[in-house]
Amino acid sequence: MFTKIKKPILFQGNLGKKNYFEGWYYKQVTNDQQTSLSFIPGISLNEKDPHSFIQYILIQEQADGQKTTDTGYVRFTIADFKVESNPFTVQIGKSIFTKDSITINLKDDFFHFQGIIHLGPFHPIETNIISPNIMGPFAYIPGMQCYHGVISMQHELTGSLLINKQVVDFSKGSGYIEKDWGNAFPKEYIWLHTNHFTHPTTSLFFSIAHIPFYFTEFEGFIANLVYKNKEYRFASYNQSTCEVKEINNDTITIHLENNKALLKLKATVSDQGKLIAPVQDGKMNKKIKEGISGEIHLILEDKETGQIYEDTGKNAGVEIVDYS
Repeated sequence: MFTKIKKPILFQGNLGKKNYFEGWYYKQVTNDQQTSLSFIPGISLNEKDPHSFIQYILIQEQADGQKTTDTGYVRFTIADFKVESNPFTVQIGKSIFTKDSITINLKDDFFHFQGIIHLGPFHPIETNIISPNIMGPFAYIPGMQCYHGVISMQHELTGSLLINKQVVDFSKGSGYIEKDWGNAFPKEYIWLHTNHFTHPTTSLFFSIAHIPFYFTEFEGFIANLVYKNKEYRFASYNQSTCEVKEINNDTITIHLENNKALLKLKATVSDQGKLIAPVQDGKMNKKIKEGISGEIHLILEDKETGQIYEDTGKNAGVEIVDYS
């Protein structure tokens, strides 16, 4: 049990669970940043429609500078879902996801993805006995609606994919991996991510969500910023504060603060596509909008050093779901 909590990449559930979902989010961006491609392998366990799946969201920049966004949800049976812990492997149909590579052979009515992308050394988050993963002490609490794991804030890619008849080279590109599991996504939340800043080693993850908690509820948040190999964590569980200063259809402004640092974020949404999310009892039946080519401008003030860092991240993942 504790091994799984410390290693969220592992399958946290089992095939005997009811009203349960689990999904891994593998994001890949080419070195020239003209192609962003995320795969989401996962499983939905419920009485009415048990199945496994692979979702994709593909954003490509065309010769004229315009971007196209395509998404898809490819269904498989439960029998098509195979998982191992040592070494970690998830296989759905002919596609295989590990900590070292993605071997993809996925086809629907519009796209055929084929090839292998190798994943360089992961940049995991900092953990300890109190915070065994990104959820901090909440990771130990059973019965949460949704659990979250950040597996790699950034890693290098090697290899290429054949997307229909086009060869897309991902070598020297950048990747990111996270995951979710439980019985449903929060009813309202904001999610942000990018690791394409001017400073090449900077990476950012942020989430704020409505969290039902036994007989009460609260708004929980987590932000993790890595800059010059130093991690800045802002979370409900470490005496930080979070204020959503502005939110509209295409812009979000957020301020986070604790006794070590102040972080200001301004995210801009663009090129959104539709994905499917679990809304109740592990059922994959809610359409949400996600873009992976937005922008996030940040200003970090390190209170301990007095240093101020300002930068803008491209190819940002941005989701705003029923949050106001």
